[in-house]
Amino acid sequence: MPEPCHPIALFNGPILTADGLFRVEDISVEAARNLVHQCGYISAIGHEAAAHVLSKMLAIDAPMNRIQFHQAIGQKAIALKLRQRPPEGTILDQAEMERVGYTLKLIERLE
Repeated sequence: MPEPCHPIALFNGPILTADGLFRVEDISVEAARNLVHQCGYISAIGHEAAAHVLSKMLAIDAPMNRIQFHQAIGQKAIALKLRQRPPEGTILDQAEMERVGYTLKLIERLE
């Protein structure tokens, strides 16, 4: 029987929402998709284009949801990380995000 899990938090960038000890590592699209389908998810995605990109990548409906989120001990999050930082004040659309490129990061709060 699979171990119970917290809903996976979804972020438009790698952020730490609480004090604590975290582990951050790359995660493949396939592994991320499996994780959200196994554990469920909560969107804390603050930008519309990132919500569309993550929804498509993970085969889910992850709406933009600008909430104040607090990652619990033991909870995992998946963050979209752009390959380069855009200029200050720039908001990228989906096409620009695809052009810049991105990876997925798994962020786990350990304590």
